[in-house]
Amino acid sequence: MPQSPVRIGLVFGGASGEHAVSIRSANTVIAALERGSNLEQFNVTAFYIDRDGRWWEESVARSVLASGQPAEPDQLPQPLPTPGLQTLPREAESIDVWYPVLHGPNGEDGTVQGLFTLMGKPFVGSGVLGSALAMDKLAMKAAFAAAGLAQVPYVGLNASALNDPQQQNAIADRIEQELGYPCFVKPANLGSSVGISKARNREQLLEGLKEAAGLDPRIVVEQGVTARELECAVLGKRQLQASVVGEIRFDADWYDYTTKYSDGLSSTLIPAPISDALQNQVRNLALEACRALCVEGMARVDFFYDDANNKLWINEINTLPGFTSLSMYPMLWQASGLELEDLVAKLVDSARE
Repeated sequence: MPQSPVRIGLVFGGASGEHAVSIRSANTVIAALERGSNLEQFNVTAFYIDRDGRWWEESVARSVLASGQPAEPDQLPQPLPTPGLQTLPREAESIDVWYPVLHGPNGEDGTVQGLFTLMGKPFVGSGVLGSALAMDKLAMKAAFAAAGLAQVPYVGLNASALNDPQQQNAIADRIEQELGYPCFVKPANLGSSVGISKARNREQLLEGLKEAAGLDPRIVVEQGVTARELECAVLGKRQLQASVVGEIRFDADWYDYTTKYSDGLSSTLIPAPISDALQNQVRNLALEACRALCVEGMARVDFFYDDANNKLWINEINTLPGFTSLSMYPMLWQASGLELEDLVAKLVDSARE
C-alpha cells in the first residue's frame, strides 16, 4: 500500500532581528517541498512566529508568506494573546517532522530545538547542543580553539563591562594592543551580519561596542584580515557530507547585511577558483568543525583565506543557513549535484535517521 505523506511542520518568523530574512527563506523552502515528486511525499503545514514570539496557525502563516513581509500587530487576529508561546496551534498535534526555518535567537540557538526534543518529534537541523554552541560566537570560538582549529585573533567580553568608563577604556586598550585596526565588533548571538560594525579607530570601536551591547550581552571583537571568503555546506546526521566550496565576492568595504541581502551587491563563484588541494582542505575542515561543535543535519561553514600567505582560518558555523535566492547553502548543493527539491527532501530524511 502507498505510504501516507510525511506531515511536515514548517516554522518561520521568530522573535529575532532576522525575522524578515526567515520569511524569505521559508518561501523558498516551502515552494521546494510542495513541487515535483515532493508533492506526493510531504504534506506541509506552516506555522508563523510573530516578532513577539506568538505562534500562529496555518491560515495566518500562509498569509504572511504570501505578503513576504512581517505581520504587524494590527494585521494579526485580535485580541492578541500574551506575547510568547502560550500554547501550540491545534494543527501541531498531527506533525511528523518539524522543519525550523528560523534565523538568530529564539530559533537557531537551541531553544526551539529543545521544544521539539521535549515533544519527542524529529526535526531538521542540529540538536540543542550544536545549535547553542554555533549560535554563540564566543562559545563557538572556545570549541574551535579546543579542537585546534585556526581562527583570526579575537577578544571576547561581556557588554556589562562597558557600563564602567574605566573598564571600557581598559577593554579598548586591550583590543588596540592585541588586535589593532581595523577590527570587527560583533554581537555574539546574532547572524546575517546584524549589529556588526567595522572599526578603524578608537571612536568607531567605542561606537561599535555600544551598538553591539544594545543587541547582546556578549560581544566578540575580531582582528580585520585581508582575505577571501570561502563557504562550504554540510548535510547529514549519521554520516556528514561536504559540498563543493564556494566563494563570496563583493565590492563593499565588507560583507554587511545590505550587501548580503541585496541583488547585485555581491557575487558567488561556485566552485571557488582555488586549487584542488585547498578545496579538499576546506571540505575536511568543515566536517571537523561540525564534529567539534556536535553540529549535524545542516550547516554552512565559513572560512577566511589569505592567498598571499596561504593562510586558512575558520570563521563560523551557521546551523540554519539562509534559503533565499541569494543564499549559498542551496547553491552549493546544487553545484554538487543536488537540486533544491532533492535537498529539502534529504534534510527531512536526515531528521528521521
